[in-house]
Amino acid sequence: MNLIAYQYFEGVDLMAIEGVSQGLIMTLIAEIGLDFIRKFPTAKQFTAWLRLAPNNKISGGKVLSHHIPKGSSRLKIAFRTTANAIGNLKEGWLVDFFKRINYKKGRATAVTALARKLAVIIWNTLVKGQNYNPPTQYLFLDEKRKMGMVKRIQKQITKFGLTNEDLSFITN
Repeated sequence: MNLIAYQYFEGVDLMAIEGVSQGLIMTLIAEIGLDFIRKFPTAKQFTAWLRLAPNNKISGGKVLSHHIPKGSSRLKIAFRTTANAIGNLKEGWLVDFFKRINYKKGRATAVTALARKLAVIIWNTLVKGQNYNPPTQYLFLDEKRKMGMVKRIQKQITKFGLTNEDLSFITN
C-alpha cells in the first residue's frame, strides 16, 4: 500500500508524517485523488472545503462567532480519526501541538485543530511536492523565555564589564 501511494503521489511519502496511517491515505485517494487537491490554490481553501477551518464572523473588528461549520465528509472524518489517534501517542511534534491545545481548550477542539493542521501539511506535501520535515527548530514559550533570560544576563555582563574572576567571586 505504501509503495502504491508513493507512486500515485509522484514520489511524495505521506507515511513520513507522524501518525498518518494507510486508512487516511486510502480515504484521500478514494475521495479526492491527486488532481482534485491541486484545484485548491491555497491550503486555507482546502481546509475550508473540508469544513475544518473556522467560520469567522467579524463585525466592526469584533469577532462575533468562530465556530467550525457544520457538515461532514468521509475525508473530514478520516482526518479527525487520525488526529485523535495522534493525540494518544506518547511523543512527537504533532503530539506536543495536540497536548497544548487539549490543555487550553479541550480534546474536541484539539482534535479539530490537529485535523486542520494535518490537512495543511498534506496539502503542502502534495501540491508543492515536498517531503514532510517536522519542525524541530521551533522554540516553545518556556524555551523562548529561557533564551531571553540568558541573552539579558549576557548583555548585563558585557555592560558592566564583568570577567570570569568577578563571576567566580559571586558564586563562592
